[in-house]
Amino acid sequence: MPNRLHLAFLVAALGFATPAAPALAAAPPAGHCTAPAYRQFDFWLGDWDTYRVDTAGKVPPGAPSVARNRVTAILGDCVLHEVYRRTDGYTGESFTIYDATRHVWHQSWVTNEGELLVAEGGRHGQAIVLTGASRDAQGPQLQRVSWTPQGDGVRETALQSRDGGKTWTPLFDILFRPHPHRAAASR
Repeated sequence: MPNRLHLAFLVAALGFATPAAPALAAAPPAGHCTAPAYRQFDFWLGDWDTYRVDTAGKVPPGAPSVARNRVTAILGDCVLHEVYRRTDGYTGESFTIYDATRHVWHQSWVTNEGELLVAEGGRHGQAIVLTGASRDAQGPQLQRVSWTPQGDGVRETALQSRDGGKTWTPLFDILFRPHPHRAAASR
């Protein structure tokens, strides 16, 4: 019996299996990530279908969605978490945060193809523009990625440079449109 008593005391002292344990998982203290700077990128939050944009800056009529992109606020609304899944199996995730100590936006992007892009930047007009270095089969490159609200969607464009930023060429141009949720799912 002393062993059971000792175990019960230990379990209670550590907070396991007690009614009070869930209370420890309370919401983060008020005041974190509430300044207006933290809300600059909230226009990207959503459940999106992804379309390629043509050279005229438009999505061709009837073009299929090439990916589903879900961007949610996590960790007390301090971090944007992106889950991007293309129809061809390519998948990436990013974590984006406003670093108030340095007054910059920071993003880490990783993929199921072993890619990593760490980019930083800030707000330019209505857009968020981040620049970072990456490496692919052709060697090192700089990427400049921008997200701009466009109607009820968000346009994401990327440029790349293979010469340290002297010249830039288009990498991709996509438009996120709200994913049409099934009526049955909303009931």
